[in-house]
Amino acid sequence: MNLALRDIRHNAGRFLLTCLGLSLLLGVVLSMIGIYRGLVADALGIARAPAAALWVVEAKSRGPFAEASRIPGDTREAVARIAGVEAAGSVTYQSVEARHRANPLRLYVIGFEPGRPGGPRVLAEGRQITRPRFEMIADKRSGLTLGDVVSMGRSQFRIVGLTTGQVASGGDPVVYVTLRDAQRLQFDLAPAAQRREQARGATPGSSDIVNAVVATLIPNASGTIVAETMRRWKHLNALDQVEQEAILTRSVVEMARRQIGLFTSILLVVSAVIIALIIYTLTIDKLREIATLKLIGAPDRVIVGLIVQQAIAMGVIGFAFGVLLILAIKDHFPRRVVIEPTDVGILALIVLTVCLVASSLGVRLALKVDAAKALGG
Repeated sequence: MNLALRDIRHNAGRFLLTCLGLSLLLGVVLSMIGIYRGLVADALGIARAPAAALWVVEAKSRGPFAEASRIPGDTREAVARIAGVEAAGSVTYQSVEARHRANPLRLYVIGFEPGRPGGPRVLAEGRQITRPRFEMIADKRSGLTLGDVVSMGRSQFRIVGLTTGQVASGGDPVVYVTLRDAQRLQFDLAPAAQRREQARGATPGSSDIVNAVVATLIPNASGTIVAETMRRWKHLNALDQVEQEAILTRSVVEMARRQIGLFTSILLVVSAVIIALIIYTLTIDKLREIATLKLIGAPDRVIVGLIVQQAIAMGVIGFAFGVLLILAIKDHFPRRVVIEPTDVGILALIVLTVCLVASSLGVRLALKVDAAKALGG
């Protein structure tokens, strides 16, 4: 006869209600881990989209994602002539508040040169950009569809292609436009501002500025040698793909990792306290039964097993419900939530450990119960 199971059946309503509350708490813990994984996936997705071997940015900069980087547009021709470089393309990155059907829409705009590295390689629907102006490729996360018209700045862009999984680390869906459109969007002034600048005698600066040049290498070319060649130019810095991804994970999402880790730790502590209090309460409710077991000669391991099994059952049921809940609703979160089996397994071991530790309070109380209490009034 399993005493823990019989006691759970006797208090089934309260036990299941407690498991439900615990499942919500553990679901939040798992979702926060998934949100962090989503942040990393989004950040790395943008960096991996061009399939570049080298990133050429401004000297002493770790741009274009972690720091600002502004280099002349003709840098691309110089990079393309370096031995070992197969192709090079200029790119720009900027966040823009666009409008679609009179509604504001936050977008992360990537400007690239069609036919060169920097643009989307695979489309889910539609076609690549073929016209030099006013065409756009958008991620499905933006809610845009083929043929939609989006207003950005003083121009209107028609959606000709759709991608999937292209979201910036800030959560904004990615759109691609030609480099010329992106530069005009970033540097062109409104007519009133142009007249003001002309009136004050300001000399307009060059708008042929890009944030980075991405380069692919010929087979068997040494990325280290090519990057070192670029670094000899004092106004440029070169980063390989591994360095760029390391910067993104250590700098761009580092603060989010610390904050999410802190909240996750707090929630796990709260879960341990809740389990300990519930087990302690359940133990108090059956002190007379425990005293009776002692009176009839039941060994301590039976009593300890009763309490520990209840704690483990509570943790397992709560954790299972929490995982199922998050898997069911994760696609409806405003940010990407990535649930990895490794994280689920590690969290399961943590929950099991928390249950064992939390049950110690009830075990201590049960072992201190006097068998004579069973004979009391």
